[in-house]
Amino acid sequence: MTTASDADTRTRLILVEDSVLLREGLVRLFDEAGYITAGAFGDADDIVARVTAARADVAVLDVRLPPTFRDEGIRAALRLRAEAPGVAILVLSQYVEGVYARELLAEGEGGVGYLLKDRVTSLEDFTDAVRRVREGGTVLDPVVVRQLLAARPDPLSALTPRERDVLELMAEGRSNATIAQRLHIGVGAVEKNVTSIFQKLRLEESGSDHRRVLAVLAFLQRG
Repeated sequence: MTTASDADTRTRLILVEDSVLLREGLVRLFDEAGYITAGAFGDADDIVARVTAARADVAVLDVRLPPTFRDEGIRAALRLRAEAPGVAILVLSQYVEGVYARELLAEGEGGVGYLLKDRVTSLEDFTDAVRRVREGGTVLDPVVVRQLLAARPDPLSALTPRERDVLELMAEGRSNATIAQRLHIGVGAVEKNVTSIFQKLRLEESGSDHRRVLAVLAFLQRG
């Protein structure tokens, strides 16, 4: 019987990171986690051809890449979403850039993630993110979520402390079962909180984890 761990060890990744030291460090991290680094590059040129040739399951890209070091990574990720939709995408950024996170998440039905580079220092967090995007989930860095929440204090004032905790985990792309585990409450209690959150924020309720993330981001980006 194939286990989740066995599936992870067969995951093929392609890495695009301009810093040689960080790129080599990430390759070592991938190796330690049991992944196959099928390609490691310093720029996003010919990204679709590279991913196809590498038969990659997941593409990990820095946001700012040569030649302008602005948004080459995001543009490459969006190109992959359009031309290689079966490849999961995990974007890394040095800073919280909510606009980029929203643009990436809005392109497709999951299998995408946005993490801060500091997150890759934790092997457990990073491998969890890779696994979730490969399985079609949505991953949004908790630091990004907290900053977006902090920027919208007034509309969130109607939420209870528990509802705010649930909302933060929803925005990270967590399922009801995972939220229940994190908060040490029952799944039924989570479902009630989710329903209340959508009602209070006047958001359309959805059973899709990815759509839930989009709904929350849409609310947080208003103004």
